Amino acid sequence: MPSRGRHQSTSKECHRVITKIEAMPGVIGVIIGRSYGGKSLGAEKTTGSIRIQRPVSGGLKAVTQTEKGLQELFIRTEAGMEDEITKAITKLG
Repeated sequence: MPSRGRHQSTSKECHRVITKIEAMPGVIGVIIGRSYGGKSLGAEKTTGSIRIQRPVSGGLKAVTQTEKGLQELFIRTEAGMEDEITKAITKLG
């Protein structure tokens, strides 16, 4: 039986934001990772909000606020585009 909370689906609001990120220049794709129920990005963050955690080899690690908690994301980027993509995602809200 799989562990609870480990799935690759997310809310409608998060899918909309992920679609916008995938359309950005320099983004190769977005991989949805584990979800963690009951956790939050903070009081001012709404469903669909994204926080970039750190750049890693091949892209960016991020989390998004879902209706039930947090969802891990890996944003696959072209080399050298991480800073520009981070700034663009920050502007999304």
